[in-house]
Amino acid sequence: MDVKIEPHWKEILREEFSKPYFQQIVLHLKTERSQNKTIYPPGSQIFNAFDTTPIDKVKVVILGQDPYHGPGQAHGLCFSVQNGVPPPPSLINIFKELNEDTGVPIPNHGNLTHWAEQGVFLLNASLTVRAHEPMSHSKIGWATFTDTVIKKISEEKEHVVFLLWGKFAQEKRVLVDQTKHLILRAPHPSPLSANAGFFGCRHFSKANEYLMKHGIDPVDWRL
Repeated sequence: MDVKIEPHWKEILREEFSKPYFQQIVLHLKTERSQNKTIYPPGSQIFNAFDTTPIDKVKVVILGQDPYHGPGQAHGLCFSVQNGVPPPPSLINIFKELNEDTGVPIPNHGNLTHWAEQGVFLLNASLTVRAHEPMSHSKIGWATFTDTVIKKISEEKEHVVFLLWGKFAQEKRVLVDQTKHLILRAPHPSPLSANAGFFGCRHFSKANEYLMKHGIDPVDWRL
């Protein structure tokens, strides 16, 4: 089965694409499309995080749960929205913490592609969602795939910073070898929990301090 994805990722994940669970994901998406259901992000952007951040470039991983489910929002990078779409509340809180932590000005858009191009791997645990139905694809097999992706990063790389925000993301820490990577945990940036410790976590400066300590270029968080 041919999956269109950045070549190095394709090589590392080749076995996954031929496994029955992944073929079930593909079948599920095809079935829903044949029933005229709208799925986000568009097919060409499902693997956008992988295409924009090849594994040899990965230095920071930010883990989201589910793509945005409104029109024109999701484009395959967690927390990010396409140009012209107002930043959702969680992303606004991310920008507030970034500004407080590093002094980076709050941008007037929510497109995080510039981060991804520098090695910030913006991975959602589910890579697709039905329009207006949050978590609608969380049980179709994506978690098996993205858990494998996290394990592969942990195995193949060293000195990667994993930013795990919220209980769901933090449960993934068991997939990461903490003897050679840094895990930073905080509450989710959602308005429901940001005041419980996301604000003030200083993850952006801490990530860059760790990278520089290991001779890796820091992330320019400006957008």
